[in-house]
Amino acid sequence: MRSACTLLALLCLAPAAAAGEADVLDVTVGTEGDRRYRFTVTVRHADEGWDHYADRWEIRGPESEVLGVRELLHPHVDEQPFTRSLGGVEIPAGVNEVQVRARDSVHGYGGAEVTVALPGD
Repeated sequence: MRSACTLLALLCLAPAAAAGEADVLDVTVGTEGDRRYRFTVTVRHADEGWDHYADRWEIRGPESEVLGVRELLHPHVDEQPFTRSLGGVEIPAGVNEVQVRARDSVHGYGGAEVTVALPGD
């Protein structure tokens, strides 16, 4: 009986884990002036619907501080990979590169991240 319960528990978890983590594939950065930037980010995740999808990406500074967040408000089941932008991101003086990572609604963060240098103003 114990092994049957364990097997049932594993089978219940398997579909949630099938999509894996959200990976950042590409990041481009453009200047908007006065230490403000527009980030265009391409993410890949095997979205399965509302219960498991890439739901956010964020821009982090050298001390892992969050400098910008793009919430993804719906699954992209039929659009993979997908690209979304976020403008008006203010980056503190002295920061020359940032890290971009994506999150999914089941695993959180953990997929491939991209570090990108900021263009000059």
